[in-house]
Amino acid sequence: MARFTLQTLPAARLLAGALIVLPLLAACSEEKKEHAEEVRPVRVQPVAFETGRETLKLAGTLAPRLEAPLAFQVTGKLASRPVEIGTRIVPGQVIGKLEPEDFALQLRRAQAQVASSEADLARLQADLKRYEALKTSMVFTQATYDQRAAAAAVAQQTLIGARSQVAIAERQMGYTALTADHGGVVTAVLAEPGQVVAAGQAIVRVARDEELEVSVPIPENRLAEARAAQDARVSLWAEPEKAYRVQLRELAASADPQTRTYLAKYTLLDRPQGGKMGMTATLMLAKGDAQAVAALPLSSLFQQGDKPAVWVVDAAKGAVTLKPVTVAAYHQDAVLLAGGVKDGELVVTAGVHRIDPGIKVRILGAAPGKGQ
Repeated sequence: MARFTLQTLPAARLLAGALIVLPLLAACSEEKKEHAEEVRPVRVQPVAFETGRETLKLAGTLAPRLEAPLAFQVTGKLASRPVEIGTRIVPGQVIGKLEPEDFALQLRRAQAQVASSEADLARLQADLKRYEALKTSMVFTQATYDQRAAAAAVAQQTLIGARSQVAIAERQMGYTALTADHGGVVTAVLAEPGQVVAAGQAIVRVARDEELEVSVPIPENRLAEARAAQDARVSLWAEPEKAYRVQLRELAASADPQTRTYLAKYTLLDRPQGGKMGMTATLMLAKGDAQAVAALPLSSLFQQGDKPAVWVVDAAKGAVTLKPVTVAAYHQDAVLLAGGVKDGELVVTAGVHRIDPGIKVRILGAAPGKGQ
């Protein structure tokens, strides 16, 4: 078989091959040049360090400061209960009534006993007065007089006791109507008409809504922060843009057996205008040692190995520099930086994984001022 070498190829064929390769090399060189000079548009945000004191957010509810059960002071059959859950009541309003027949009978019996005691006293006093008139006669004896005087005194005390029984029966008759001592809102109904209720058995629960507080279950690993927090505020889900000052009033000594959290109660120092019982609230606790942090979108972070970093833009030169940063906290859609960048530096906020060192960038729109 014949062997071919470069020496055996015609010179014209070598020249044609060179003419094909040279344009290809020139095209590759042009592509590299264009890639090196590519200017990529980016969005940036200025770094603005602020004192960030918020360290913990916990969900809670608005609850009444005082809530108490209302009950009858006597046993009886519930005849009526004219209130329902959510009914707003005023002082003196009737909450429920018992059937009064048995109490009316007891009152009449006590009144009859008073009448009998009065009659006995009147008879014995008359006998004593008549016998006292016989002091100068021979039939008068001191022993008989003393016996009649003692009988009259006993009748006097018996009458006092009977009158007390009338007063008790009258009061028990009054107890058949349960009235509110203070205003509020009915939060629970615990008995229905026709039911026999015992003395002291709760019929309804009434909350005094003139003073509200925030009830928050605290996880056991956050108890120290809850006690040490110097600045506590609450925002309502219905008014997320507003925050109200609160103060820790009570912290449970033991954990709830089901949730294993400690119930904390915070007094509202500022009363929310539209605050209602049962509204969802967010408790925000802050540490005493404030730390300056800068908030940036989560999309600003670039992972450099196992450490977070951000791309910082030099607006004058259009150059980018990758700087490692210290993260203070992660939020749902933002990251708080504690260091690694300076106040006022421009940080790329989108497409950070498409940027290469040495690439030129162009800021989209006018560079925002600090704090925008």
